[in-house]
Amino acid sequence: MVEHEKDKGPAVSGMLQDMVLDSDDVEEFLTKLVKIAGHALSAADDEVLCGVTLLRARTKTTVASNSPDAQKMDEVQYEYNDGPCLRAARLGMVHYVSDFDSEERFPEYSRAISEHGIKSALGVPIPLEGDATAALNFYSPLTDAFADGAIDAAERFAEEVSASLRLAVRIARLTESSADMRAAMESRTTIDLAVGVIMGQNRCSQDTAMSILKAASSARNIKLRDVAASVLQSLGQGPAKTHFE
Repeated sequence: MVEHEKDKGPAVSGMLQDMVLDSDDVEEFLTKLVKIAGHALSAADDEVLCGVTLLRARTKTTVASNSPDAQKMDEVQYEYNDGPCLRAARLGMVHYVSDFDSEERFPEYSRAISEHGIKSALGVPIPLEGDATAALNFYSPLTDAFADGAIDAAERFAEEVSASLRLAVRIARLTESSADMRAAMESRTTIDLAVGVIMGQNRCSQDTAMSILKAASSARNIKLRDVAASVLQSLGQGPAKTHFE
């Protein structure tokens, strides 16, 4: 494996700053970064695969990779729910496998990844906030491919990934929160309109109308909002319109 000199750090940082300015979005930046990271840790006889894994709640996602093969190697870990990169993300510690043929920490995964021609791998945690965790993943067809210099370089790349990935996670949370709020408001509007229709048709109170709607939901085993929507559609009103878009 080639030597990875520590004094290359400032040059790499300057390159990454230019990439931020040249990239249209976070995903594009991360894809460029993992390509540079994979190339930086490669040698003439060793093309290193690189990807970024993001763990959120019950999901495992590769948000960037330097090739389809890198994506595929990440998915092997997801299939077994274990490996150096997943452990790096979950435990916040560097995990290095120098030779999968003799690795004993995760034997089933080690056998599976070896069948793909991978002999060593490196998982470096990416600092994030909240309940999301992440790791920068490297795979090599050579044994003992990642010496101390390579690990130092990988940790520097992980630091650069951290700021962009934190931003991406924040944006995702805001988007999901906004979508959830919009859906809740739309459901509430549909139900309120249906209750009003039932009150008018049956000349009953709001509580009685709601009880009728809930009884129909229970009897038909469908969601209350869907029952309400069917009430409105039966009058030819179609879906309820809201002002929350």
